[in-house]
Amino acid sequence: MSKRALKTYLSKLPKKALEEQIVELYEKFPTVKTYYDFAFNPKEDKLVQDAKAKISNEYFPLKRRRPKARRSVAQKFFKHFIKLGVDPHLIVDVMCFNLEIAQTFSKEKNVADSFFRSMLNSFNEVIQFATVHGVLPEFKERILKIYLETQKQKWLFEDEFSKALDIID
Repeated sequence: MSKRALKTYLSKLPKKALEEQIVELYEKFPTVKTYYDFAFNPKEDKLVQDAKAKISNEYFPLKRRRPKARRSVAQKFFKHFIKLGVDPHLIVDVMCFNLEIAQTFSKEKNVADSFFRSMLNSFNEVIQFATVHGVLPEFKERILKIYLETQKQKWLFEDEFSKALDIID
């Protein structure tokens, strides 16, 4: 069904039937419930704190012995926040936090080359996202600190990190 056909169908429905359909969608589909729960009660700060706690737990676990250090956990949060329409400042904050916690982790542990490639992708994403959403000036200093820490720790792909940073200038 096209968007146009859907609009036509919905415009012909009486208000009561439309309300019933929305309630049915809310009950049937968890994504719709999540959307409406967020739309009517956007506790963005709580979402951000939960995301930071789970990302931190990936690198410094509280319950298990070994860290998993999966970038995918953070990526799921970013996509979810974008879908919900969370403020871009908060999304960039979580993206930077992800890189910062990964840097803390790499100071203490030996990490594989794939870890550095993954963090390079995250670094590129945070710069692009911040640029597209116009919040780069507020996060420029923090992103520069992340970059300097990659140089200090002698991360692999130094040239690529430098190229990613060229967007800022």
